[in-house]
Amino acid sequence: MSVQLATFHLDSYLFGVPVGQVQEVLMEQPCTPAPGAPDSVTGLINLRGQVVTALDLRLRLGLPRRDADGEQHKSINVVVRSGDEAWSLLVDRIGDVMEVDERQFEQPPDTMHGPQRELIVGAYKLESLLLQLDVDRVVDVTGGG
Repeated sequence: MSVQLATFHLDSYLFGVPVGQVQEVLMEQPCTPAPGAPDSVTGLINLRGQVVTALDLRLRLGLPRRDADGEQHKSINVVVRSGDEAWSLLVDRIGDVMEVDERQFEQPPDTMHGPQRELIVGAYKLESLLLQLDVDRVVDVTGGG
């Protein structure tokens, strides 16, 4: 059996989320800061009248911040749904929709620690490793994961 994942890049990593949880992909959007929010919450964006929380996925996963200069600073918004809410995940670069075989799936390796291990469902062994995120855990910025 196969699974379709919408993929994107953060730093040198390739991540994916189930296509069914992706609402849309947008270029960088104006973002209003959200005082008192966790560090990974970049702020709020207006998505055609709907207020959507924007998460810096790099910070959420414990990766280094984006370069303040050049193209690396630009981010792309992958708008995902968790329950009845929309969330914007800021990523470096969008990838393709990939159909992967469930037989290629493995649990996160024991060597992976911290937020990455807590927020990743597992990995698909392709030409490069495709790490599948647990969207519901990623957007739970008040919980343990």
